[in-house]
Amino acid sequence: MDPLPRLFEQHFHTAPETILPLQGELGGSGRAILRLTAGPHTAIGILYPVREENVAFLEFSRHFRRHNLPVPAIYGEDVAHNAYLEEDLGDLTLYEFLSTNRQADTIAPAVVEAYKKVVATLPRFQVQAGRDLNYKVCYPRASFDRQSINWDLNYFKYYFLRLAGIPFNEQALEDDFSRLTKFLLTARHDYFLYRDFQSRNIMLREDAASPHPSLEPWFVDYQGGRRGALHYDIASLLYDGKADLPPDLRQQLLDDYLEALANYTQVDRSAFMEHYYAYVYVRILQALGAYGFRGFYERKAHFLQSVPYALKNLRWLAHHVRLPIALPALMNAFQGMLGSPKLQDLASPGSGLIVRIFSFSFHQQPPTDESGNGGGFVFDARSLPNPGRLDPFKPLTGRDQPVIDYLNQQDTVHQYLAHVLPLVDSSVAAYQRRGFKHLMVSFGCTGGQHRSVFLAETLARHLRQTPNIEVQLRHLEQEKWPQPAKPEPIPEPAAR
Repeated sequence: MDPLPRLFEQHFHTAPETILPLQGELGGSGRAILRLTAGPHTAIGILYPVREENVAFLEFSRHFRRHNLPVPAIYGEDVAHNAYLEEDLGDLTLYEFLSTNRQADTIAPAVVEAYKKVVATLPRFQVQAGRDLNYKVCYPRASFDRQSINWDLNYFKYYFLRLAGIPFNEQALEDDFSRLTKFLLTARHDYFLYRDFQSRNIMLREDAASPHPSLEPWFVDYQGGRRGALHYDIASLLYDGKADLPPDLRQQLLDDYLEALANYTQVDRSAFMEHYYAYVYVRILQALGAYGFRGFYERKAHFLQSVPYALKNLRWLAHHVRLPIALPALMNAFQGMLGSPKLQDLASPGSGLIVRIFSFSFHQQPPTDESGNGGGFVFDARSLPNPGRLDPFKPLTGRDQPVIDYLNQQDTVHQYLAHVLPLVDSSVAAYQRRGFKHLMVSFGCTGGQHRSVFLAETLARHLRQTPNIEVQLRHLEQEKWPQPAKPEPIPEPAAR
């Protein structure tokens, strides 16, 4: 029996009814990530042939949960067959929440609040849980030491600079790398370094137990963690390429992080800032190495779409930051990158195909196409089971988890999507190949509140994994949806 279905059955005492892949060729980790479901039960299964990383993730997960940190529970493991089963944290990442709740540099308050929660939680991983963590299971190194830094810098040199055709003096660049590494290691580095602390590795889920439900962050993908300095992870989050946080928000969140950090360890702000931007640089270099390896070397072009964002960050740093050490060869390489025609020709932010997705009610007219291309797909969802006929779901919408869970349990919904998603994917590929700029997809149901909303959200989430696409999502009946009941006011205590 395959390990994941067996682990699912051992934990839930029932066989999985559906097994759906969640990460295709767009992923850079090499993991097979699958969602297994049976009735109300759901879990995420991982298949990955690197035993050491699997062991690190499992050990870290159990350790972090002992410290009451929000990471997935481990439901089962079969390390011998490179498999484990974990808690399903849903589909909403911090990156997706940011992407759908911003207009240029204007970011919705709810997103800022989510980021604040994230930076307040980070010191608990680094300091509180880092004190008694078993660093012996870290892979491939127990610490972000000279060897680890050297790997990252050479990753950047050979897979980005070389393959992008950026000229550099190898010995002079090696001298700069040596100075940079020596300086980085003068910062205290005996904390837990998460390693890939960025918006795609942070899930958001509603805290149903709270009297005022809100989105709370949960954390994944820390299997590359090791001992290191505090600066690296906050730099990873705030200079996360495609997240493209505006500088004033980055500064605000950095201040919030340092304030939260002071609750767990003594903080000398000036000493912290002395090393901070050097860690920002080394994190950006590591990311560029990954983009080059996946994009230039493995020919997965969508990874190169993150390069313009990294260049934007380097340009900002060049104008606003002066490091305490001289790195002339590295700075010359940056100037070469910023002036490179090859890199300038890469997909820039906002270019490519725009896919507009709508939900609507058949009591109204289907949405009209404002792009002048005559419309696109209109899918009728009224043949699917209707949650709106069931009393518990009437005040909810297709964005609410109980409705999502209900529809995910219906075979007819999965069959419907199995036809719709490949059909839209085929048109997207053709539109991109022919240079078209607009595609429109609409889902209608009776009231425009449950089924059509769920399907529109599902397609939007699916297409956001496709390179060089801007997804615009609108629910036309949203203003008519039932409003959540306001909490009763707390009466003032009687005067004595």
